[in-house]
Amino acid sequence: MSFHQCGGNVGDVVNIPIPQWVRDVGATDPDIFYTNRGGTRNIEYLTLGVDDQPLFQGRTAVQMYADYMASFRENMKKFLDAGTIVDIEVGLGPAGEMRYPSYPQSQGWVFPGIGEFICYDKYLEADFKAAAAKAGHPEWELPDDAGEYNDTPEKTQFLQDNGTYLTEKGKFFLSWYSNKLIKHGDKILDEANKVFLGCRVQLAIKISGIHWWYRVPNHA
Repeated sequence: MSFHQCGGNVGDVVNIPIPQWVRDVGATDPDIFYTNRGGTRNIEYLTLGVDDQPLFQGRTAVQMYADYMASFRENMKKFLDAGTIVDIEVGLGPAGEMRYPSYPQSQGWVFPGIGEFICYDKYLEADFKAAAAKAGHPEWELPDDAGEYNDTPEKTQFLQDNGTYLTEKGKFFLSWYSNKLIKHGDKILDEANKVFLGCRVQLAIKISGIHWWYRVPNHA
């Protein structure tokens, strides 16, 4: 179940963008796409900030994904019933993986750059501000000291030894950032479980493995 663009990642030999009618929404509201701190959009996958926003002809992003899976079940019923299809991989992000598009080659990232936090679209920014206010810190903003795609940890205030990531604000941000991704996966998999209930298939997802910079103290 691919909800991402093919193109711009390792091993992509063809380019298949997300549907034109979705990109048409992005033409007037580019914040439906993941955005880095510099304002550069990534059109591989819709930001999880619009998971529950009815911006797509009245549907939310999660509802679109659920409708796609329901249509697949209806149209492939004979293959599902016959056990021809035994495994369904559910896409949860860029390249089908449950992750943020933090290291896009198409935007100049080169190994072993640390990548960037990708949460600066207006929807995720508003979510963070609301969460910070609820936690009693309405003054907190998204990080502005975490560097750029090809930096090393020590070049950033956020990720260097004894950096911002150790502060109350830094820990709050990292918890919010990672939990948003987990909740995103949960929402889509909940829909997949409903759609394929009763089918003799295994559901699978892709999660990024241990990445570079993992073996430094701050796990940048």
